Amino acid sequence: METILADIITIGDEILYGQIVDTNSAWMGAELSKIGIKVRQITSVSDNPDHIIRILNEVKAKTSIILITGGLGPTKDDLTKHTLCQFFKTELQLHEPSLAHVTEIFASRGRELTDLNRQQAFLPANCTPVPNVLGTAPGMWFEQEGKIFVSMPGVPFEMKGIMTSIVLPELAERFPNSQLQHRVVQTTGIGESFLAERIASWEDALPANIKLAYLPSLTGVRLRLTGTSNGTDNLNEQLDKEVANLQGLIPEYIFALGEVKLEEAVGQLLRQKGFTVATAESCTGGHLAHKITSVAGSSEYFMGSILAYHNHIKLKQLDVNAEDLTKHGAVSEEVVSQMAANVRLLLNTDIGLATSGIAGPGGGTPEKPVGTIWIAYADAEKTVARKIFFNKTRLLNIEYTSISVLNLLRQQLIKA
Repeated sequence: METILADIITIGDEILYGQIVDTNSAWMGAELSKIGIKVRQITSVSDNPDHIIRILNEVKAKTSIILITGGLGPTKDDLTKHTLCQFFKTELQLHEPSLAHVTEIFASRGRELTDLNRQQAFLPANCTPVPNVLGTAPGMWFEQEGKIFVSMPGVPFEMKGIMTSIVLPELAERFPNSQLQHRVVQTTGIGESFLAERIASWEDALPANIKLAYLPSLTGVRLRLTGTSNGTDNLNEQLDKEVANLQGLIPEYIFALGEVKLEEAVGQLLRQKGFTVATAESCTGGHLAHKITSVAGSSEYFMGSILAYHNHIKLKQLDVNAEDLTKHGAVSEEVVSQMAANVRLLLNTDIGLATSGIAGPGGGTPEKPVGTIWIAYADAEKTVARKIFFNKTRLLNIEYTSISVLNLLRQQLIKA
């Protein structure tokens, strides 16, 4: 079975100037791969008709599906519709259902429809309009010489709405293809090179139709297994077997299967165990609590936090021993252990977590340079403290510390 290829074209000077980041393409690539369509190339082009047409001519010879985002707004710099008319040798005409939709949106907001916004209902005559229930600019579906072209707004939530409700289901029906399958294994707490050494024999023994990719991130390393069926019917069984083998090799480092964040995986464990947690944060400044509460339903297990950034708060709110604070300093095993244990008691939770460190860029000493961090976990039976060191920028030190605490919590929950 032939692999179906797609190209993604993003239109807009703002992307090339670095004023916005193209998150659309990454999302689209991930969703297309779920239905067996492989992205061949992603191209960003300026708001220039000649440039857009040149790229369209280049990609249509190499791929079956061309997905275009951007340039569908009502202002003069939004040139996509006019350029597509030129490319497909057609002209704009009023699409009455789109006009009714735009009119309804403005009326619901108590605003008058202007001539400029009315222009959004004019579409290329030979396209199939694609409804955009979340915005005023409809998408456009073209077919030419057996190739599919779909133009969508660049606003991420509008593009995702169109893709999810219409484009992806239609493509899945047009190109039924189970040839390409993925499995994602999420790991944390081990570097890429060390991980590669641990699983080298397993990787070398993978079947020829299954490829492994290492995808490092701030959280850890995502391992992506990509399998092609090569005419066989047991691809899913093959992939599941290899994932199971991998889980047996590195169980302590795997925190989830699939696209799951570490804080989500930890939240699932807390729910399963029925435990509650509180945080006492110094160097992370509330970032740890932010990550925990970014998960929907976290109120089931997260009770609150004390942001003990100044030593006065450590003394008065968390009841850290003054002698330990003077003798060992805020960035120490003694202090961070008390922070974790005492916030658990103060907020009446099963678990307390704490951070204290030197995020930088200043504040370091020869004994405790920038990046020196202490983290701690405390429950009714024990307190576990760890010293870590991240020689990074301030924001990265904060992020890495929060991840390390979540991983420490995960490790303790697995043992519970």
